[in-house]
Amino acid sequence: MDIRLLQKERMLLEDQKNHEQICIEKYKNYASQASDPQLKQIFTANGQGEQEHLNSINQLLGGRLPQTGQQGQNSAQSQPQSAGQVKQASPAAVKSDKEMCTDMLMTEKYVSGTYNTAVFEFQDTRVRDVLNHIQKEEQKHGEAIFQYMHSKGMYQPQ
Repeated sequence: MDIRLLQKERMLLEDQKNHEQICIEKYKNYASQASDPQLKQIFTANGQGEQEHLNSINQLLGGRLPQTGQQGQNSAQSQPQSAGQVKQASPAAVKSDKEMCTDMLMTEKYVSGTYNTAVFEFQDTRVRDVLNHIQKEEQKHGEAIFQYMHSKGMYQPQ
């Protein structure tokens, strides 16, 4: 189904595309650095979700409406690089599991907020629905990190 984007809508999608690309790289790097296998799995799964979001944004930019109900079913196919191609960080750049979680939780909060703003700027309800769907998934990524941190005593809500 074809969609037509206004200039402002296109600019907002380009911003979201950049955010998703950064999230993908961070999750790949952090998955390779995490010491806890459970955290590696969370980072890997969230990174796959971010790749699906990027695919959806690219479809929107191409004038096509993505099928959000099918996200998550073919995440293995959407990963362009294998884990072996991830750059290894220098020892000085390696962060603790807590630092990586804190960074990604902050990142997810920010990205979720930018999707919230974008939702209100689009004229096409179908595109708004896609962006809202992605935003909810971003919140789930943040929730997974929060739950992990809370279970490990890294984050204590007051």
